[in-house]
Amino acid sequence: MFKYHCLNPIAGVGLEKFDSKYVKTEQIEEADGILVRSAAMHDMELPDNLLAIARAGAGVNNIPLDKCAEKGIVVFNTPGANANGVKELVIAGMLLAARDVVGGIEWVKENRADENVGKTAEKAKKNFAGTEIEGKKLGIVGLGAIGVKVANVAKHLGMEVYGYDPYVSVDAAWNLSRDVKHVLNVEEIYAECDYITIHVPLMDSTKGMINKEAIEQMKDGVILLNFARDLLVDEKAVIDGIESGKIRKYVSDFPNTTTAGQDGCIVIPHLGASTEESEDNCAVMAVKELKNYLENGNIINSVNYPNCDMGICAQVGRVAIFHKNIANMITKFTACFGDNGINISDMTNKSRGEVAYTMIDIEAPASEEIIKKLQSIEGVFRVRVVK
Repeated sequence: MFKYHCLNPIAGVGLEKFDSKYVKTEQIEEADGILVRSAAMHDMELPDNLLAIARAGAGVNNIPLDKCAEKGIVVFNTPGANANGVKELVIAGMLLAARDVVGGIEWVKENRADENVGKTAEKAKKNFAGTEIEGKKLGIVGLGAIGVKVANVAKHLGMEVYGYDPYVSVDAAWNLSRDVKHVLNVEEIYAECDYITIHVPLMDSTKGMINKEAIEQMKDGVILLNFARDLLVDEKAVIDGIESGKIRKYVSDFPNTTTAGQDGCIVIPHLGASTEESEDNCAVMAVKELKNYLENGNIINSVNYPNCDMGICAQVGRVAIFHKNIANMITKFTACFGDNGINISDMTNKSRGEVAYTMIDIEAPASEEIIKKLQSIEGVFRVRVVK
């Protein structure tokens, strides 16, 4: 029996995927697994029995990844589950920036008492006229699940699309329209594109990547869109760019005091993934990841441990070991089983940076003595008996 705890409301269509082997607990200290959306976890005391955290969404800035890795707690996210919802809002953001639809709607509200509002509008509408997006150049920084979807739709809308991503995955490359121009440096996007949208994760290397220097390289009148993370953009530099005329519009899905209500800024209240479909998709994906790990030890879509999949265990036992990615660890692990006369039928070892994950299928149960020996090996964070 596994116990799970929800730090945020999780869509019922996802929770329905839990079967009779699972029970929900309101006590976090009892939980084997945690489901979370936006709750801040950095200051939380994580119980020693906690095995995994599944984030129903893509961003994991609210979760202490390194701390979890050192405790052998696997953190999952749900890449691509909300991609379509975000993609649609990015396209809407481009259209709102190209033509002053918001300003026009507000004008109609302000003049609703005018009996001749229709006739008056014909004179006023020139103040809200804009441009079409067909034929314009769109630069996409980051060709992950969302970036690829935005690129493909933009091509169908008649835009000339430039894409930049030095780490584009094989799956993304296969899904990307062949008509997208894949550039080798982001400066080409800055120099060439009328619209620029960013879709990269927030890391030390990407924080503030759209800064004063980047903006200076952009075309005059550029439209900048940020539906990824607010800290990717130096928004004070953006305001300066709007005031100077370098930036025509800034569209952001992250309200804050810097941009809210500012001229030239279209700020949306973080609606990117706020659709019924996205929330359902994220919940289902998170629950499936959590179940596969708790029941089989398999890791799919982790952000702090490597992916590792050995399917369903057909042997008597399966042991999972979390450890530092250093030499000679496998020899020490196998010796623990061999010295106790237990045959290893299958094994896999995967690494990610400084951490590694080893799964071993064995033909006899692992005794407490063997588990203690494995746990005592220097560099081992955690040993888990999966079966």
